[in-house]
Amino acid sequence: MSTPSESGSEKIELDLDLQLLPAWAQKPPEQNKYAKYEGEDETRPSRRGFRPDRERRDQRRERPPFRKDRPDAANRTELRSPQPRGRPQREERRDRPAPKIEVNISFVPEEKGVESLARQIRLTGRAYPLFDIATLILRKPDRYQVRFGVMKTEDGKIVQPLFVCGLDDTLWLSEQDAVDHVLAKHFALFYQAERVATEPPKGTYTFVAQCGISGTILGPPNYHDYQNKLRRLHGERFAHMPFDVFKSRIKIVRDEATVKKWVEEQSWRTEYVCLNVPEPAKLPSREEVEKHFREAHLPNVIKPVESHELTGLAAQSLPERALQSSVRRALEDQLRFPLRVVNVLSQQFAGHGLQFFKVNKTVTHVAVARPHYLDLEATPVSETIKRIVAFIDATSNCTRRKLLEALAPGTPIQPGSNKEDSAPSATAAPSPEAAAIVSDLHWLIHQGHVIEFSNGLLETAKKPAPRPPKPEPSIAPAAETAIPAPPPGQAESSESAPVEPNVAGEASTGGLAVSEPSGAGASDAVPPEPPGQTVPAAQSTPAVPAEPIQPESA
Repeated sequence: MSTPSESGSEKIELDLDLQLLPAWAQKPPEQNKYAKYEGEDETRPSRRGFRPDRERRDQRRERPPFRKDRPDAANRTELRSPQPRGRPQREERRDRPAPKIEVNISFVPEEKGVESLARQIRLTGRAYPLFDIATLILRKPDRYQVRFGVMKTEDGKIVQPLFVCGLDDTLWLSEQDAVDHVLAKHFALFYQAERVATEPPKGTYTFVAQCGISGTILGPPNYHDYQNKLRRLHGERFAHMPFDVFKSRIKIVRDEATVKKWVEEQSWRTEYVCLNVPEPAKLPSREEVEKHFREAHLPNVIKPVESHELTGLAAQSLPERALQSSVRRALEDQLRFPLRVVNVLSQQFAGHGLQFFKVNKTVTHVAVARPHYLDLEATPVSETIKRIVAFIDATSNCTRRKLLEALAPGTPIQPGSNKEDSAPSATAAPSPEAAAIVSDLHWLIHQGHVIEFSNGLLETAKKPAPRPPKPEPSIAPAAETAIPAPPPGQAESSESAPVEPNVAGEASTGGLAVSEPSGAGASDAVPPEPPGQTVPAAQSTPAVPAEPIQPESA
């Protein structure tokens, strides 16, 4: 290392400590970095209310999203922390499909309610849309019964068995579920639990295991009955949870009071006395109780069935969740289009003597009679009937009120919510003219010559269109018809009988047990459509919406 000469040359000084310092510390101390500061600029926006956390949040929002197509996407996904041990993965309930069971579920209208409706239809003489009546019945569970039936394969094997508990008339999908239900709800009918003093466990215990979910004390993990209690508690109360997850929720408690409580519980044992048996017996555990129940009481209490009926309220509150959800889905389907209920309802109404017809070949109605055209020129009737039929044909939207006001003026009308659909007052005595009109109108309605719809509109049965003549079968010429030679030994016939064509029969009624009318007023049968469908105005009788039918008696 060279040293400066002493002969008047410039002296060089090296400060090694300053060279080893960082750059900001090597600057001379007399330098003032605020020398050029002249004060705050008024045009600069104020930083009042500035929040650094908000600025960082805005920066995070501007960060580009994670893209799965990046080359390191797989590695970044693998480096994510796994789910903590002991906590099960929760599945979204909305994505999990509801369990579907192979059981036939149908709805049968309650017989007493149908009888009340049929009596009201006969008394009033009005025509009601059949689909509207079915929807009205399905609105309340006390108006129908639910019928369950098993499904069978081609070889006659039952797909899903059904079991009925005779104690409370509940329906189950498995025999084990039915047994568990009886031992949980009706245990006192068959067994009685008794506590018997026994010798407490020997030894000194300083801690016990306790369930972190239910708080049940299971005892020390090294106790001989610990594993049995652990398995039993999981099977009885937490079977829906994996056993490893349930086991991870067990905690060790070193509380002296908890340990003492467990020792006192072990100083007693429970015995079960059998009831309603010829020979009394005592059972040491619940496993023995279930075994004894299966041997002594199961055939009399739980029975397999192929079909079973429940009320609407009982079916919607079944303890079997799969059956309860299936009933709810089937009810929603029938409320949208109650075709199966209409099929049963039509058979019940037919048993009460009611008739069915369709308006404009679309909406099926039920009434006391089918539409039957009245030919006033060919049929001898009274002048009052002719006036009634003429007035209904000449008046649009004719009602009973308009008819009485026109043909029997001065008749007192009973006030009601619908002025157009009011009947003569029952308190005031009607005039002879009004009584004659009401009597003749009643005869016309029950004969099918006049139709009174559910909203009070009156229409006459229209004259049916003439049917086209039936085409005659064509016979081919003898020269062009090839007649096969008769077998040997059989005589030849001089003439061959013509083959009649296959003429189609009656049209389908869409599942209704109704035959098509052969007289006047008959219409071609077409499958029924849901209630509320609008029928186009035409020469035939228009379809009108139905009012809710109120049964006379509950």
